[in-house]
Amino acid sequence: MNTLATVEFKRSIWQSAIMLTLGFWLGGSLVLDWVIMPTLYLSGMMTEASFTTAGYAIFWSFNRIELLSAAVVLTGVLALSKTKHNWHPNTIVFAVILLTVSLLETYFLTPNMCAAGIHLNLFETSAIPASMDLLHGGYWMLETVKLVTGGILLSQCWRMQAE
Repeated sequence: MNTLATVEFKRSIWQSAIMLTLGFWLGGSLVLDWVIMPTLYLSGMMTEASFTTAGYAIFWSFNRIELLSAAVVLTGVLALSKTKHNWHPNTIVFAVILLTVSLLETYFLTPNMCAAGIHLNLFETSAIPASMDLLHGGYWMLETVKLVTGGILLSQCWRMQAE
């Protein structure tokens, strides 16, 4: 009768932080890529002169959140790699890939896309520059890498939680 049942969580705070951060980050990316941007495109905003400014404002904010998320994930993975025995060493590589993708999107793709979208010549009527297609292709490739890598990390954290 005097025995109390104790329940211990085997999950560390870093594991929870990684899972919550990845869920928030990947979910936000999916909403931005599959809801917000297509809505802006279908509403005709891409033909407006202020689209570059609005796009830069949206992506500037979201890229900073991505950098913060990538830093939390990398820190959590490094902390768990030192404390967990069954932690796979490739997870560090996946976390570094996520950080690299965030850095490329923040400091290379977003500024170049916005620079390509600015119309400096008022007499030129071309709506979308040819270089924008190449930049969009790079963006979608990095987004695919981010979603696949983040999904792998999330599944590894979930699997470790079940053990």
